[in-house]
Amino acid sequence: MNRPVTTCSIPCNLCGGTEVSILSNRSRSGKLLRTVICEACGLVWSDPRPHDARHFYEEEYRLSYKHTYSPKPKHVLRAGHVALSRFEKIEPLLSSRKTVLDVGTGGGEFAYLLQSLGHGVNGIEPNRGYADYSIREYGLTVQVGFVQEAAFAPESFDVVTIWHVLEHTEDPGFILALLRSWLKPDGTLVVEVPNVEATCQAPQSTFHEAHLYNFNVVSLRRLAKKHGLYEVKHLISRDGGNITMFFSRMEPLVGDHYDASIPGNCEWISRIVRQHSNVRRHLTPLPYVRVWQRLCRTVQERRDTAGERNGKALLDKLYSAQLPLHSVGRP
Repeated sequence: MNRPVTTCSIPCNLCGGTEVSILSNRSRSGKLLRTVICEACGLVWSDPRPHDARHFYEEEYRLSYKHTYSPKPKHVLRAGHVALSRFEKIEPLLSSRKTVLDVGTGGGEFAYLLQSLGHGVNGIEPNRGYADYSIREYGLTVQVGFVQEAAFAPESFDVVTIWHVLEHTEDPGFILALLRSWLKPDGTLVVEVPNVEATCQAPQSTFHEAHLYNFNVVSLRRLAKKHGLYEVKHLISRDGGNITMFFSRMEPLVGDHYDASIPGNCEWISRIVRQHSNVRRHLTPLPYVRVWQRLCRTVQERRDTAGERNGKALLDKLYSAQLPLHSVGRP
């Protein structure tokens, strides 16, 4: 397939290239959003930037996606279920008491789960409303601000998690290098991002303003390796929508003439994105399963949050029921 090649205003964060082709000119909201893919390595990003990142994530992001400045009971319950699924992924890393940093703490549900299980947890969250809620409701230790401004001593943490945050950052390579510096020598960094190869969503929903970068397994692996992180393993969600990757420390390759190009990756991703259509999607069970799941979730959330406005009580009940052998909620 011949792709028209153009130049970009923002060099590739992985290989530094400036030759790109355009994957899309619209966001899922229907607004103009130019999404490009690097011809050399296949990294995907928004060019130009669709917003001022600092203002957007401090003030607008939660309002845009949750329509609230602090979480409502249904948001707490929903995030609690997500926290349990994340805990399941990293449970082997937590066999003894660990020091954990959760980047992008949100309403604090995941950090509170780990704290309730006896781990030493710190969080970072740029949105003041959500951060204040997590501090007030769960007694969490959260630095309010952006990860690049956080203050931690080198080699402070056994485990660092960054769930669906890296794609929102303006310089994901720098963020990975920073998180590496906070890891103990035998520590583990857990990164989860949306998968740009996913076809579980509607085609018009693939790209949107909040995600400045889009990764597949090979581009995320290569970016991490460039900044001194070695992939231990990765998981792909059942619907193909998310990548969870586990990294350990290695010597950084920046400055060593590291070749970050990934032959064939641009062609591979471009083909998947351009062949993804509503017709193909609706010939799979995914859209129908998603509608049913959302309906069931709405009914269950109304039942579980009826008369309950206290986030901590909601989470204690949920976590104790799902993890009865872990003594959830102990001091």
